[in-house]
Amino acid sequence: QVQLVESGGGLVQAGGSLRLSCAASGRTFVINAMGWFRQAPGKEREFVAAITRSASNVYYADSVKGRFSISRDNTKNTVYLQMNSLKPEDTAVYYCAAGWKVVGGTPLEYDYWGQGTQVTVSS
Repeated sequence: QVQLVESGGGLVQAGGSLRLSCAASGRTFVINAMGWFRQAPGKEREFVAAITRSASNVYYADSVKGRFSISRDNTKNTVYLQMNSLKPEDTAVYYCAAGWKVVGGTPLEYDYWGQGTQVTVSS
């Protein structure tokens, strides 16, 4: 099994920045893709960003391109999401995900999930 623990969420004003972290433990050698998803109240969980194991390829939702940056440190089994120029519509619970596939853009393509961290952006 793999355990994922997110941190770094909080309350920020529009235009501000936050950095989310997600630390993996357990059978981390099975992990290839890591990603971030978010879910706002009353909405479905949506893709935010993903990164391959080697970090050679990264993918972003159109809504966050140019503002968010995903990275990972395999020596620490940790993935990061740097969020800049935050907008009120970025408010959601952010979930870290890890999977056996090389990369994925939908929740079904990931096998392990963190408990989520709340990000609230005030206007």
